Amino acid sequence: MGIRIEPNMSSPSRLAVFGVSALSVVLALIVVGFIFLAYGISPFKAFADVFVKTLGNFYGISEIIRKSIPLLLCGIGLLLVFRTSFWNIGAEGQLLMGAMAATWVALFSNIPDLFLIPMIFICGFLAGAVWGFVSTYLRSRFQIPEVITTLMLNYVALYIVLYLIHGPWKGESMRGFAYTDTFPESAWLPFIGNTRIHWPTLFLGLLLVGVVWIILNRSRLGYELKVISQSPRAGRYAGISYFRTIFWVMLISGGTAGLAGAGEVAGIHHLLRHPNQISLGYGYTAILVAWLARGNPVGTIITSLLMATIFVAGDTVQLSFGLPSQIVNVVTGLILFFLILSEGMLRYRISWRGKEE
Repeated sequence: MGIRIEPNMSSPSRLAVFGVSALSVVLALIVVGFIFLAYGISPFKAFADVFVKTLGNFYGISEIIRKSIPLLLCGIGLLLVFRTSFWNIGAEGQLLMGAMAATWVALFSNIPDLFLIPMIFICGFLAGAVWGFVSTYLRSRFQIPEVITTLMLNYVALYIVLYLIHGPWKGESMRGFAYTDTFPESAWLPFIGNTRIHWPTLFLGLLLVGVVWIILNRSRLGYELKVISQSPRAGRYAGISYFRTIFWVMLISGGTAGLAGAGEVAGIHHLLRHPNQISLGYGYTAILVAWLARGNPVGTIITSLLMATIFVAGDTVQLSFGLPSQIVNVVTGLILFFLILSEGMLRYRISWRGKEE
């Protein structure tokens, strides 16, 4: 009698995929519980306190929805591009480029007030799309791996923002921390009631979920994505251009991240400031949003809310127990770690073999 690990020739069921993904999150939270113990904090007390202060009151829920907006916009774009096995790690930089474009529209474009908000979103989308196109071009022209270029371009975008807020765009009233002048009120996005949920960006996020679902299930581009994801060689024989397909999905992916950046500066900050204040790592966390959704656009709504809950819970833990803010990065890193391990559970199976075999 022996144990053998064999490739799983059949596709895993949706229930199995959901179960493995949920298990990854649970295991990550169990490890976090041990981290609480190491700090002398009861995990049960910590999780109960987090629940009450996040999901147990209106303000906490509204903040979860608010922080899910950039995660949803970045995540839905990444879900689309990941279907081609083109690994866009650059949503963070594309988000910052969208924020920069929105700032230019609000402060320097002299566009009439009536058209400011539409142009903020249009230019934000275009800036993110162009930033995403750079990596696509480098991959198609020079065969430079997109993981490297998209990641490095994040830092290029970050330093462009720093240059602008310390240099030509520096606000006249700037004291201490660097930032631009405040946007005119005509460039501020409206909120839902007394919350900080900027509803135009939320509406765009939900609309894009529907658009991506249609692309994947009812369009020629979706068919090409499905063929390429299963076999790029078969796609070439069918006359499908791999790089043309990547070009379009990267324009969409970069553009949605750019919309997230435009929404953050026009909806929350009303100015351009340090990149780490514009984005709390939304572009990187959106990788988990897309991965946990497992190719289902509607699933990104749920997974973006889940990751937003972790962000809000991290603030609660920091304020209530004095833990460092990096606890959020620890949780997201653990979820990613267990997700990677879970891939083996889906792709392989354990079988028992008797001696006669």
